[in-house]
Amino acid sequence: MMRLAIAAAILLTQGPPANALLLWNWSYSGGGVSASGTFTTNDAPDGAGFYQIVGISGTDNGATITGLQPTGTAIPGNEPYAVDNLVSAVEPRLTTHGFGFSLANGNYANPFYNGSSYFEYLSVPPYVNGAGPEKPVSFAAAIVPEPSAASLMLVGLAGLIGFGRIFTRRTNLNQYPSHRLAASRA
Repeated sequence: MMRLAIAAAILLTQGPPANALLLWNWSYSGGGVSASGTFTTNDAPDGAGFYQIVGISGTDNGATITGLQPTGTAIPGNEPYAVDNLVSAVEPRLTTHGFGFSLANGNYANPFYNGSSYFEYLSVPPYVNGAGPEKPVSFAAAIVPEPSAASLMLVGLAGLIGFGRIFTRRTNLNQYPSHRLAASRA
């Protein structure tokens, strides 16, 4: 039982883990378009409240997203509109530059906010500038909540206590054979 107390004390003295990235769920849909997935961002917003998107996964109209468009560049066929890959936890969730991504079918998408509504610009080969459809969409994004450090420590402590009780019970049964008989008859 002393080992259990020491282990619990060590767990409680450890600070919460450093957060390096946040996970988000996002989606948008409109006439003929439906996209959703997750992205990761840095853990602190900029002065305007936007988080930098650093990774993305998901699908757009059934096509798998294969990569995030580099910040400061335009998706093919949408030059000179460079993406900034920023997202906010409050409205408006995107900037006028939006984020960009490539798809397994060779297309590229750039969802953005124009000041009053969200749109998706879809660039399709041969990527003629300005030739892709720009459709209005409803956009949503939210940070996936992480379990708190305190709740994780409590779960760990409960597990240690349970393990300690099982270990103690087995030790007692092995030391005192009469307990084994009583336990087997119960």
